[in-house]
Amino acid sequence: MKPGSRPTAGAAFGRILGLSEPLVTIAIPTLAAGSALAECLAALEEQTFRDFEVAVIDNSGRNLAAEAAARWRGVNVIANSWNVGFGAAVNQVFGCSRARYLATLNDDTVPSPEWLGALVAAMEANPGAGMGASQIRLAGGVQLDSAGMLLSSDGSSKQRGHLGPANAFLKQEDVLLPSGCAALYRRKMLEEIGLFDEEFFLYCEDTDLGLRGRLAGWPCIYVPDALVEHRYSATAGAASPVKAYYVERNRLFVLLKTFPARLLIRSPGAAASRYLWHVFSALVGRGAAGAFRRQNAGVLEMAYIAVRAHLVLLKHAPRLLRQRGEIRRRARLTSADFERLLKRYYISPREVAAL
Repeated sequence: MKPGSRPTAGAAFGRILGLSEPLVTIAIPTLAAGSALAECLAALEEQTFRDFEVAVIDNSGRNLAAEAAARWRGVNVIANSWNVGFGAAVNQVFGCSRARYLATLNDDTVPSPEWLGALVAAMEANPGAGMGASQIRLAGGVQLDSAGMLLSSDGSSKQRGHLGPANAFLKQEDVLLPSGCAALYRRKMLEEIGLFDEEFFLYCEDTDLGLRGRLAGWPCIYVPDALVEHRYSATAGAASPVKAYYVERNRLFVLLKTFPARLLIRSPGAAASRYLWHVFSALVGRGAAGAFRRQNAGVLEMAYIAVRAHLVLLKHAPRLLRQRGEIRRRARLTSADFERLLKRYYISPREVAAL
């Protein structure tokens, strides 16, 4: 986002499908606004649950989404003059919505007809839950992308069950937090804890929001019947320098904002372990680090990205520490409760580096 300025949603955002106050507002940020977005919107037309509205947030700066959205009845488009990032784009929609539930959906997903109805039914049956996580499968197969999220002791987050068999995650259950790729949030929770942190720009903003929700006492439900197919990292690339930088910088933001002091002190050791495993993975050509080495500059570039992320953290530290204080004052979970959550939904630094 350009310094000192912020786009507005405008007056065009409003009623869809003839509903004066829909139960759900779905926000779909897009950058490419191509055929994948058209397929996503077509899938939303087939939803068995109908009490929803859709807003596409066009971050291309070229109003690319207008043509794709025009084919589908009642889809609102917010055209930004530049790429404001995922969180800011979603916040534009959430700030205008009156719906009880607010959903995020990547533009490269194809939700099943039962997706939204399954999420809403689970949340309605569990009024204390603040978040709903979808079963997100990698497109074209039966491998899982995400069944909720896991958290490592250095603030890194990864998809629960990623690359595993989807049929191993067919139980509705409590999970740590949802992937923002296809998630449902309760308005009441967002009114209490706030919306996405727009400084994240790209990646890990869903981890930050989810952890703030958990600290405030809002559980998350994994709903296996809420099935979505995902073309993983179709926009930013699975192993691009841009992705690597924002993931590393933003896991530091998450760490400083939300982790209890005792875990914060221990986190550099966990990060050092993950870095070593990343180097190993790069050298043997495995996981994202191996892909990064094949596609980009390799280990030295990875080291540069890590150093840069830590230097940027210093710049943002005063703001993050203020946010940390606000989060701690609002928290219903103790530090011990958070540690138990981490233990329950833990992924080791070695496992992070292997993905």
